[in-house]
Amino acid sequence: MSDRPDFAPSPIAAQQASALAIASLILGALSWTILPTVGGIAAVVTGHLAKGEIRRSGGTLTGDGLATAGLVLGYANLIFTLLGLCLAAAAIAGLISLSFLCAPFTNSIEIGVLFPFLRLW
Repeated sequence: MSDRPDFAPSPIAAQQASALAIASLILGALSWTILPTVGGIAAVVTGHLAKGEIRRSGGTLTGDGLATAGLVLGYANLIFTLLGLCLAAAAIAGLISLSFLCAPFTNSIEIGVLFPFLRLW
C-alpha cells in the first residue's frame, strides 16, 4: 500500500468563451463592411445578451471583452449611420430651400433648368 491518501482530484470547471460574445464581435465587424445597419443592431443586441449570460454563468463563461468590443463597434456604426442620415436630410432640405430662395428672382423655366427635380410652375 502507498502512504498517499486516496482522493479524486477536484473537477475544475472549464472556462469557455460565450458564443453570443463571439457573435457580437463578428457582427460588429461585419457592420462596417457588408451589413451596415442590420449588423450594428444585431451586434448591440447580442452584445448585451452575452454580457448578461456571462454575468449569470458564475465564472464558467468568458468573453466579456469580446462582447464589449462588439457593443462598441455596433453602437459606433449606428451613431455614424444616424449622423449620415441627418446630413443627407440637411443636404436635401438645403437644396429645396435654395430653389425657393431663388424663386422670386427667376422664372420657373430657369429653376427647372437648375433643379429639374423641383419644377415650380
